[in-house]
This record gives sequence, C-alpha cells and structure tokens, in this order.
Amino acid sequence: MNAAATDPKESALMTEQLVTYEIAGNVAIIGLNREAKRNAINDDLLVAIRTAVLKAGDEAKAGVIFGHGDNFSAGLDLKQHAERMASGKRANGRAWHAAFDMIARGAIPFVAALRGACIGGGLELASAAHIRVADETTYFALPEGQRGIFVGGGGSVRIQRLLGYARMADLMLTGRILSAAEGERLNLCQYVVPSGEALAKATALATRIAENAPNTNYAITNALPRINDMSHDDGLFFESMISTFTGSSPEALKRLQDFVEKRAVPLAIPSKGDNPR
Repeated sequence: MNAAATDPKESALMTEQLVTYEIAGNVAIIGLNREAKRNAINDDLLVAIRTAVLKAGDEAKAGVIFGHGDNFSAGLDLKQHAERMASGKRANGRAWHAAFDMIARGAIPFVAALRGACIGGGLELASAAHIRVADETTYFALPEGQRGIFVGGGGSVRIQRLLGYARMADLMLTGRILSAAEGERLNLCQYVVPSGEALAKATALATRIAENAPNTNYAITNALPRINDMSHDDGLFFESMISTFTGSSPEALKRLQDFVEKRAVPLAIPSKGDNPR
C-alpha cells in the first residue's frame, strides 16, 4: 500500500468511520459518513477521503464515491470554516485540491453516485469523479456568492469546464438550484436514475470500467484531460505517444486477438426505443 495511506492519524480517521470502505470484486466503494451533517466536508472527512482514495488505488481497478443518507454532500462544513476564519487561520484549499486531484488524476477511474444535496464543495468533489450518476432527488447549487466565499476545491477549474463560464457564473451569482434533469442537460451528470438507484447504477458502471485494460483507463483519466489543455499540434503529438504506449502492451495484443478471433464479447447495440439511462 502507498506509504501515505498508512499514516496513523489517517488510519484512525478511517476507523472512526468518517468514510466507509468496501471492495466489491474489482471496485472500491467509498461512502461519506457524516449523515447528520448532510456529509458536509470538514478537515477530518477530507483526510479520510484522501486515505480511502489512496487505498482504492492500491486495491481496486475502479471506484465509487457516494454519500450515506439522503444527500451526497452539502459541501464545506461552514461551522468549522467560520471558526477557522474567526481564529485568523487561513483556508486549507490546497488540501482540497490535493485530495480531489487524487480522484480526478489518480490511479483508477471513479464514478460518483449522487442523491439529494450536491452543492458547493460537494459538487466540487463530484466533479472530480469521471462519471456522475444522479438519482431524481439530486439538486445542484453553488451558493458561495450568498455565503461571502469562493469555490476552493477545484470548482473554478472542473465545474467551469463542465458548465462553461456563463452557467457557472449564473449559479454562483444568483443562487440558482438545478434539478437532476437540468444537471444532466447542462453536463453536471451523465446519467439520471430513479430515486435510490444511483449507487447501484454507479457500481454497475464501475464494474464494467474495471474490465477495461488498466493502461487505457489510466490514459483516459490522466492523458485525455491534459490533451484538452494543450494546443492542437501538441495534443496530436501527445495522443500519438499515448496511443503507442497503450497499444504496445501484451494485454492490448491479447484483447485485439480476442476480438479478431471472435472471443471478445460483442458490443450491445441498443435497439430502437431503448432508454440509455
């Protein structure tokens, strides 16, 4: 296991069940476990998330993040944040960046299962995942403007890239709340399912993702977003490098031979009228 994940303080936080952690096949399932606080993220929960994500990278091929209870996460623990400000301490935004980057550009892909509140820092956490499944109770908001603060968990980068500036500015300036259906239309989630079914759908997707070649999964989660930041020519050059790297492995050759020799499972082409959700 990664040495950083065995720090005694961090292990204690796992023991206190600020997050739950289980392995289902090749999938690590991480649950935010501050139900009474709507899974608001305080310093200790942030460390516990980081510990669980590192553990998942060592033990699984894909991961799921969800919130216990009726909410994914109501975001930053404002009580702790106010106390920090009153004592003259600086915000710990860089710790949020580091923890969420381990999800967004870490060892394995993650699927977020959303329900109820997915607001502020909770939405920043969800946006670090590679796929987001919302059930019909999910609502999205960025109330920082009304709280006198600013996003601090990477939202100005990740959420803005999902929504675009105009949409994100609207949410932050007006306090607008988006339903699950609106969130899907505006690219905050890729799937909307009936109430209570997000975790099952997210786990099914993660199980499917875990069957992919690990090198390709890593390229999709780490190389693809970087290519998006590059110039046209640099992006094409980097694409060629990554394509050569992933395609030259023994596993890639075996998977290609399986396809050519008809041992691979064929694509399930949807029939007319199928609901892709």
